[in-house]
Amino acid sequence: MTVPILSAKNLAKSFGGVQAVKDASIVVPQGFITGLIGPNGAGKTTFFNLLCNFIQSDRGTVQFSGQPIQNKPPHQVAQMGMVRTFQVPKVLCRLTVMGNMLLGAQGQIGENLWRVWWQGKQIRRQEQENKEKAMSILSAIGLSRMADSYAGALSGGQRKLLEMGRALMTDPKLILLDEPAAGVNPALIEEICAHIQTWNQQGISFLIIEHNMDVIMSLCDRIWVMAEGQNLADGTPAEIQNDPRVLEAYLGS
Repeated sequence: MTVPILSAKNLAKSFGGVQAVKDASIVVPQGFITGLIGPNGAGKTTFFNLLCNFIQSDRGTVQFSGQPIQNKPPHQVAQMGMVRTFQVPKVLCRLTVMGNMLLGAQGQIGENLWRVWWQGKQIRRQEQENKEKAMSILSAIGLSRMADSYAGALSGGQRKLLEMGRALMTDPKLILLDEPAAGVNPALIEEICAHIQTWNQQGISFLIIEHNMDVIMSLCDRIWVMAEGQNLADGTPAEIQNDPRVLEAYLGS
């Protein structure tokens, strides 16, 4: 059996009197692309936020690479190798595309005040290496010509690519993607999917929320379904497509 890179058990979260997530669980195998689907309001994004500690769960456990992480702050989770993107891309519009990319670089020597005084040569070398790495990623995702442009000038689809590129700057083990195809034109959707498959082949695992069923069914090795804040089904794409519980949740029939 494939070792899970991420597993969550019995996560729950209430906002006032509304229980958004009800004892939901998931297992994400290492090296695979896993999907998370469900009707609008199923609790998928809240579940994502619980997995990476953007919000704290009321109960339940989360393990990443075999370590419990539910009490760690989000930046420490990211440093461990699990990063996420958002349905509406979080880019800094008044920074350049290159500037946004460099924000994702880890372990920068120049962040330590004392090292600025004593390790200037090493800092300059590291900054150059980070720029070269960022440009390599930007070239791969087709944004190298816009490296010096403000991120605010990018289209919605390009911002999603930039956010994914910035995630790659952290050398992640697992990327959580929240609706990578939402609001993106069909040609760019194909490009995004191709990048995801390439990165997966290079060893990065993925957990993807997506409403575009063509994207989910073509990309994912296994799919988990949520409805009304809880687990409904999980299985291969073929099993999910033919599961009467899933059809009823989506179609109400």
